[in-house]
Amino acid sequence: MSKYQNKYRNESARLQSWDYSADAAYFITICTNGREYYFGEILESKQMKLSEIGQHVHKCWSDIPSHFPFVILDAFIVMPDHIHGIIIINKQNINGDMVGTQNVGTQNVASLLPVQIKNKFGPQSQNLASIIRGFKIGITKYARMNKIDFCWQSRYHDHIIRNEIELERIRKYITTNAMNWGNDG
Repeated sequence: MSKYQNKYRNESARLQSWDYSADAAYFITICTNGREYYFGEILESKQMKLSEIGQHVHKCWSDIPSHFPFVILDAFIVMPDHIHGIIIINKQNINGDMVGTQNVGTQNVASLLPVQIKNKFGPQSQNLASIIRGFKIGITKYARMNKIDFCWQSRYHDHIIRNEIELERIRKYITTNAMNWGNDG
């Protein structure tokens, strides 16, 4: 842990050598504060029943491409205390033939070869952090306007998807997440 202005601060969990505005597929997990079950419950049938705010989470996720036209959404699930989703940044194909959400081509899977661009502070728009920030703000504003007790965990987890095999494995994990609820030991 390093210090800034004589105060300890948490180091970034982001890969320092990666440009998070780069075209790639990203596996995202965002949790509620204290892992509180704000978004609904898993029924005995292993189906997720969304609460009011859980329904809004689903809607806001679906709306991401209307705010960020270079984003393609892939597998996604709302769980009682977190969400999982795949966000594909695809700035190369904004005006034309975007890759379909269930048939992501290898141009959207990241190669983790060393890159010249270092992740640095400065304008943070049109990158993964700005997408997640906008999504979380949308849910928080909705909760406040509707007087719903709600709070996000301050950070989120991301994983840069490296190849098609990993993409398929993560898709399966997301789509079976509710069925496996309670089996994580």
